[in-house]
Amino acid sequence: MKVLVTGGAGYIGSTTCSALEDAGHTPIVLDSLVSGPQEFTRGRVFYQGDVADQGLVRRIFAEHPDIEATLHFAARIVVPESVEHPALYYRENVLGSLTLFETLAELGQRRVIFSSSASVYDSPQDFQVNENSPLKPLSPYARSKRMTEEMLEDLCVAAAQQGRGLRGIALRYFNPIGADPQMRSGPYVAEPSHLLGRLVSAARGGGEFSITGTDYPTRDGSGLRDYIHVWDLAQAHVAALEHFEQAFERANAERLSKGQTAAEAGPPVSFLIINVGTGNGVTVRELVEAFQQVSPQPLAVREAPRRPGDSAGAYADIGRARRWLDWVPQCSTSEGLSSALNWAARWTDRQPT
Repeated sequence: MKVLVTGGAGYIGSTTCSALEDAGHTPIVLDSLVSGPQEFTRGRVFYQGDVADQGLVRRIFAEHPDIEATLHFAARIVVPESVEHPALYYRENVLGSLTLFETLAELGQRRVIFSSSASVYDSPQDFQVNENSPLKPLSPYARSKRMTEEMLEDLCVAAAQQGRGLRGIALRYFNPIGADPQMRSGPYVAEPSHLLGRLVSAARGGGEFSITGTDYPTRDGSGLRDYIHVWDLAQAHVAALEHFEQAFERANAERLSKGQTAAEAGPPVSFLIINVGTGNGVTVRELVEAFQQVSPQPLAVREAPRRPGDSAGAYADIGRARRWLDWVPQCSTSEGLSSALNWAARWTDRQPT
């Protein structure tokens, strides 16, 4: 298939483009390059611009009328920045997505796969969350992701009622780590805010790593997360694309299998939420220890207070991904850590001095 990939110059978007190409699909990249490096678009059809530019989006589809789906990654993603500049996040993540979705619906597009986040969840006592677990987005970033889910769902429901075909899948990512195994792309932010990026920066720069928050109700007091290799995450998008119709068929069949009649179950669903993680929880202290085992450089570690917008965390129940997408993760945490270190060395060598 030919697929529009917004944010295709970003960390996850570019890695997914490689996974799509490996599976025989053709990504058409739309990215503003506000953060993603243009290098990650080389060899691909690339349009530089904003997802809210309706004229540009219409031109892309006019020039590529055989696009069959849109993978929407483009977003601001830094939690502390969202706390400091919430209007920026609501404008670009929420309003930008709304404009994109409206344009896609106007153009008769039928498939949207949205890059959402597990940061929308509350932290339950046992830390495991499924797609029906209580929500408690703690930052403007997380709230922007939840708002966008709700918008997309409303648009899909309205489209179904009007006899149009727009349907959406929101993939709620847990915590991506690592790089493309073939080293085609990986993390690129010079001063990363996410955990593994900070670990790599501290180790390579001979600095100190701070465990931010040590008073959470976890087994060792540090936050607990579900760390998924970015290549597994990319493969989940390929699965969502290739099994898009099947996912809706299986989701609707599950509703009817619960003993309800078709009338009781209501109209077929047109919007799905699916967790994408490993199904295992790892604390920050445990991840730091695992990192120390694969890092050639020693790492100094200290404890620090929680950051604004952080939560105790959660890990994924990935039953839906297994049942609806035939997807399960294949890569280990240590592979993710090693690939991140390998990528950091290569990426540094490729940067101008």
